[in-house]
Amino acid sequence: MRSLDSKDEKKRLRAKSEDEKRRRDAVIARQGLDQVFDGDWHGNAGQFLLRWYSHSTHHQRLLLATQDGIVLAAPPRRVSMGRKKRLRIVARLPATEATLADLFSGEFETRMLLIRFQDGSWLRVDTEELRSDLHMYVLRQPLAGC
Repeated sequence: MRSLDSKDEKKRLRAKSEDEKRRRDAVIARQGLDQVFDGDWHGNAGQFLLRWYSHSTHHQRLLLATQDGIVLAAPPRRVSMGRKKRLRIVARLPATEATLADLFSGEFETRMLLIRFQDGSWLRVDTEELRSDLHMYVLRQPLAGC
């Protein structure tokens, strides 16, 4: 449909998209969300991150959000064949300990979600696709106090 837009309309949409990207990137930088976690190794997020990597050195994780909490699975080794078949649960975070959050509440399409811990610390999670199923799940949930 966009191919039928006039040059002016295409230019306006491109400018709008670039403006949204600049605003999103400014919020990310201002709040330190360009980092993997909040930087406090003694906080719940830092301690969780240390335990997480001790279970599996593979860089990708499967994250499953449920009403009861968050489940993370990973292959046992950094390099493995058929890794999806060999995933194992490496962590379970009850909803009383941590919740998933979309920092932008759906305002911007992004790959980023946060695991927010009860102590206020956070861990950044990047999804493989924009506005993933996880984002949609998070946006359907009532606002949490976490």
